Amino acid sequence: MVLKFIKEEDFTAYSKMSSQVDYQWAYTIMDSSRVSTFLISILLIVYGSFRSLNMEQEAREREKEKSKSSNGSSVCLTDISKRKQDVQTLDTMQALCLPLGASISLLVMFFFFDSMQMLFAICTAIIATVALAFLLLPMCQYIINPCSDGNKISFGICGRFTTAELLSFSMALFIVCIWVLTGHWLLMDAMGMGLCVAFIAFVRLPSLKVSTLLLTGLLIYDVFWVFFSSYIFNTNVMVKVATRSAENPVGVVARKLHIGGVAKEAPRLSLPGKLVFPSIHNGRFSMLGLGDIVMPGLLLCFVMRYDAYKKSQLLHFGETGVPPPRHLGRISYFHCSLIGYFLGLVTATVSSEIFKAAQPALLYLVPFTLLPLLTMAYLKGDLRRMWSEPFIIQQPSKHMDV
Repeated sequence: MVLKFIKEEDFTAYSKMSSQVDYQWAYTIMDSSRVSTFLISILLIVYGSFRSLNMEQEAREREKEKSKSSNGSSVCLTDISKRKQDVQTLDTMQALCLPLGASISLLVMFFFFDSMQMLFAICTAIIATVALAFLLLPMCQYIINPCSDGNKISFGICGRFTTAELLSFSMALFIVCIWVLTGHWLLMDAMGMGLCVAFIAFVRLPSLKVSTLLLTGLLIYDVFWVFFSSYIFNTNVMVKVATRSAENPVGVVARKLHIGGVAKEAPRLSLPGKLVFPSIHNGRFSMLGLGDIVMPGLLLCFVMRYDAYKKSQLLHFGETGVPPPRHLGRISYFHCSLIGYFLGLVTATVSSEIFKAAQPALLYLVPFTLLPLLTMAYLKGDLRRMWSEPFIIQQPSKHMDV
């Protein structure tokens, strides 16, 4: 599956370094490429988490409206099942198997990239178009909805779409086509941002147990393929795959049709499995794999949903006259994890500057996000509930003991 390959370039802040000044790394932390890495990755996680939370709340509201307006329960159940199919919730087995599947995909990319690069480029362009359309949809809705009646246009078996959805898809398709023709890094970053937001919004972790298993497995995966793969394959497999560029489909078609001018101008494509941030001061650049954003982003999306769950529980407590617990009530799990993610990024960047080599970012991001979360959940008494219980809001009894 292409999505697996997309999230496999899990390394951060890999750049050429020629400085001979002591402690030069301390100054390069504030380089424009580094600052862009920090800001963009955090904004993508926050935005993707809010999109996921809004999608869940909108689906819940539609289910309530459907249950009120429908007379039979079968229609309501059908609607609920359709809403659940919109997102993918990982279970324990999927969390355990995902690092293994990611390793297999990485090896396929490493050994068969030359023979499959056209397939990788085409599949990536298709998926990136859909993801980028999802990213641009709120902006298009803001522009179109005031002057639109909201009716959907039918496209036969393809489905029914609003004007805003058609506009966002057209814009995304235009951006991807320009990227294919130019190979510009900024358009590649835009596609990568769309992939990050879509993945965080549509893939959900049901519990802290699954989150811990997934992130721990990916940490081991990341460390092995960055630090130890060179002992087996005589090269850093992760860096090798991430820095490869694919042949441009336009150039291939032009050569088949003997159109020399177009074939010469078509650049090789660096696939959007990473975000690239060049510096404005020199030729340096920073590079962050999409997996270093998506995987911690799934955890932060989970804790944001749990914060909303806790808030709804407190509202139910207030309605029944039961005073809500006051201990550590103002501390948000999401803010705690987000600060940890930022500190993990800084630590990974400092490590890359000190060791002058690519670093497995998840080696720093996972402990900095997961350990404070586990500690905070234990102190607040939520660890057992977050570890295994799903997001089911239980109506507290008015006669419960205080």
